[in-house]
Parts: sequence; structure tokens; C-alpha cells
Amino acid sequence: MSADPTQVLAFETDCHIFDGCGFPAPGLHSFLFEPLWGDADSNLYFNKPMLLALLGSVIVIGFFWAAFRKPKMVPGKLQMVAEFGYDFIRRGVVYETLGRKEGEKYVPLVVSMFFFIWMMNLWSVVPLAQFPVTSIIAYPAVLALIVYVLWVSLTFKRHGFVGGWKNITGYNKDLGPVLPLAMLIEFFSNLLVRPFTHAVRLFANMFAGHTLLVLFTIASWYLLNGIGIAYAGVSFIMVIVMTVFELFIQALQAYVFVLLTCTFIQGALAEHH
Repeated sequence: MSADPTQVLAFETDCHIFDGCGFPAPGLHSFLFEPLWGDADSNLYFNKPMLLALLGSVIVIGFFWAAFRKPKMVPGKLQMVAEFGYDFIRRGVVYETLGRKEGEKYVPLVVSMFFFIWMMNLWSVVPLAQFPVTSIIAYPAVLALIVYVLWVSLTFKRHGFVGGWKNITGYNKDLGPVLPLAMLIEFFSNLLVRPFTHAVRLFANMFAGHTLLVLFTIASWYLLNGIGIAYAGVSFIMVIVMTVFELFIQALQAYVFVLLTCTFIQGALAEHH
């Protein structure tokens, strides 16, 4: 059992209601993990979220490799599922946002991002794993940084140095006297707020969802005593409801992330007027 009674999980404690112990509520400690390898003090270590991220990458790569290593004109079940997922993102996100001509070159990136993020989210409901990797801010931040660097580089590549800054600042001479203020707002919005919100949207949803799942799971165990058993049943039903809801949110957040990615790319490629 953990030394600190405020940092125990449901399966680590025998504490129940009416036993004279407090409810071990989840908190930030629910997102901290001991190193599986290395030393946390030296900042050189390997922990559970890193392992899940690595396994998730292997699973996504392995799935598509197995599906397409020997493609057939009449696809088997695995190839059919992979083609459906690939085409859903290619046609439903990339082509719809960027068009077929401009968007084709970005399909591999967007498809890879979608399935990687979805897999990282899915770990939340996988037994033994039970943790969404994207609830650690570093992972959404790095993904958002990749999109940010791509967006900025495409903007200047397409429009040149002066045109790129006009695109980023929303330059429009028709705004008249309010043009400097509008450009300042657009500058901070695009260069600072945009990458921040892109990362935080994914992180916050996964963080909140995992916290609620842990809360109801611990409550189900904590109430499993005496008359509290009736309430434990209600809490367990909420665990099931929240799990189903999380499955929807996990896919939705992966979709929203890549949809915004395509929107940013579209903005970088759009002609400035």
C-alpha cells in the first residue's frame, strides 16, 4: 500500500465507508507514475505513459503494416477495416478541408496523427493500462508543436516573408484606423493562443474524462460496505456510462485535433486578399 493515504487507488486500499477512513479522492497524483526504469530525480527515466505511447505506436504501425503489406483487389477483413479508417480521414477530413489536389500530400501526416491520438486515448479503457496518454500535457503539446511548425513554414513558403506576415496578422487595409489593433490581436491569436488551445483542448478533455472514471471507480469500491452497497451499485453504473461516453469522446477528440490541423494548413495555403 502507498505510504501516503491520500495517494492510493481503489485497488490499493481496503478502505470502505463506515470504516472510519476518508474517501481517497483522485487528484494530480493519479497522473504521476513511478519510473519503470531510471531515476525521476535525474529526469532520465521511462514510466508507464511512455510505455503506453511506445506500445500504441507499435500497435498502429503494426495494424496498418499487417493490413497493407499484401493488399488485394478483394480486401480481407483487416484490409477492409484499415481502408475504411484511412478513407474516412482522407476524404472526410483532408479532402473536405484542403481539396484533393492540395490535400493529398498531407494525408499520411493527418491519418497518422488521428490513429496515434485515438490509440493514446483508448488506453484509458483498456484493462491494466487504464490511462489516456494524452492526459499528460507533454504529448498533446508536442503534437500541437508539429502542426504549429508546419503551419508557420507553409505560410512563409507559400506567401513569402512579407506576405506570410500579412497572412499571420490578418492584414486588410480596408479596416482603416482599427487595422493596427486588429493585426496585433491576430498576431497574438495565431502565434500564441492557437497552438496553446490546440494542445489544451485535447489534454483537458482526456484529463477530465480520466479523473471522472477514476472518481466513480474508487467510489464504487469505497461504498462497498454495509448499506453503502446500494450506492456502490449506482456508482458502478456510472463507471459503465462514463466508459461508453469516453469511447465517444476519445474518437471525437482525435477527429477534432486533425480537423483543426487541416484548418490551419488550409489557412496557410489560402491566398491573402
